[in-house]
Amino acid sequence: MPFPKINRVLYNKNPLDQVICQLRFPPILKIDAEIPARFQDKIRTEFPNFSETTELRVEPAPLIKKQIPPDLLNQLLKSTHTKNYEFSSDDGDWKINLTRTFIALTAKKYDRWENFKKKLEIPFNALIDIYSPNILSRVGLRYIDIFQRSNLGLGDIEWTELLQPYILGILGAPELTHAIRNLESTYEIKLSDGESFVKINTKLVENVENSEICFMLDSDFYYDGKISIDDAKKKLDYFNQRASRLIQWSITDRLHQAMEPQKL
Repeated sequence: MPFPKINRVLYNKNPLDQVICQLRFPPILKIDAEIPARFQDKIRTEFPNFSETTELRVEPAPLIKKQIPPDLLNQLLKSTHTKNYEFSSDDGDWKINLTRTFIALTAKKYDRWENFKKKLEIPFNALIDIYSPNILSRVGLRYIDIFQRSNLGLGDIEWTELLQPYILGILGAPELTHAIRNLESTYEIKLSDGESFVKINTKLVENVENSEICFMLDSDFYYDGKISIDDAKKKLDYFNQRASRLIQWSITDRLHQAMEPQKL
C-alpha cells in the first residue's frame, strides 16, 4: 500500500508554499455568458477582491492536419475565449478562480486541513447553489512543499540527511551532490483506492531573495472521471490523508524534528 499510516502532526515550521484544490465539471456556458454577480455576493465577505481575465485557446479546425500545408493550417485555426474570474482575500493569501469548466481554491498560507476545507465550502456551496453542476469530472488536491534549510537551522546539512533516497534520486549520489546544477524528476503513482493517482514532481529551486537552493516536493493528488458532489468531498478527505502520509514518507526524522511537529 503506497505511503504507510502515520500519526498526523502539525508542523510549526510548515514547508508548504501553496495548497490548491481544483474541481472540474462539464462546461457551464452560463458562467461565460454573464458576470457572476450572485456568486460574488455569496463569497464577498471572505473574498472581497475581484479581477477578470480572458484566456485565449487556439485549436485546430476539424480537418486532417497531415493533409493541409502548415501555412494554410495556420489560417484555418479557430480560437475560443474563456473567462477566468478571480476572487481573493484582502491579504492575498486566499484566491478563488472560476471558469466555465472548473473552480479552484489556492492557499498561500496553510495550517491545517480542517481550516482549508471550511474555506473551500464557501465557493463550492455558491457554485452548487447558483450553477447546479450535476457531477464533477475531476477532483484534484495539490500540495507544493519547499524545503529551505536555512529556515530550519539546517543550512550546512546535506540533503541526504534530510530526504529519503527514493525522493532524492541522483541527488543522493555523494560524488555528484555538489556538481548537480539542475534536478527535476516526475513520478505517477496509483493510490490504494485503485482509481486515484498522485503525480509527484521533485525539483531544485532557487530562493529569489537570497539565491539559496531549496528542494521542492510537488504532489498532485487527483481522480479523473465522473463523480458525485458527496463522493468528491470524501475523495478530498482521502487525498489529504495520503498527503500527510506522503510528506512523512519522503523525509528523514532529522528533517521531521526540525520542522517542529505537534501531535494532534
